[in-house]
Amino acid sequence: MPADTSYIAVFCGSRAGNLPIYEEHAAALGALIGQEAFSLVYGGASVGIMGTLANHAMTHGAKVVGVIPKLLLQRERYHSGLTELIVTEDMHERKKMMYEMCNAAVILPGGFGTLDELFEMLTWNQLSIHDKKIYILNSGGFYDHLLRHLQSLQEHAFLYDSLWTRLASFDEPIALMKAIKLEVGS
Repeated sequence: MPADTSYIAVFCGSRAGNLPIYEEHAAALGALIGQEAFSLVYGGASVGIMGTLANHAMTHGAKVVGVIPKLLLQRERYHSGLTELIVTEDMHERKKMMYEMCNAAVILPGGFGTLDELFEMLTWNQLSIHDKKIYILNSGGFYDHLLRHLQSLQEHAFLYDSLWTRLASFDEPIALMKAIKLEVGS
């Protein structure tokens, strides 16, 4: 990774979900990543909100690196038009590489894999394995229940410090990008 490039890792679904706002926000975030001169590292798929995100980032001038494990090459239909596609041996290597490459991480709607990535990033942050801020784009209130549950972890004294020192949640891509620019720059 060139030292003069700030990468945003985005973890999200390889499916589109059932509300148009999921793809709308993925498209808007991808466009903002390119417009603000960030680079994108993501899961490498050409489908779902992953594909929408990558396509809009590239259309708006971003360097886009996909990181995909061998076992998902065909299942998630890898994106053949990326700046770079990195194939890893397994999911763990994929996540580790994405964490190491990024300056900040964004969580969009997704399934089990997206939640796994969110919780591993939060855990590694708590353990000081990394100090990267994690941003949730709460498209259409998708993460409302989860955010309430995470807040309850703090209320019940299961966290070592404030949840909000590691995590920030936004309802709109523009507000999220403004926060990233303040924290990371571009």
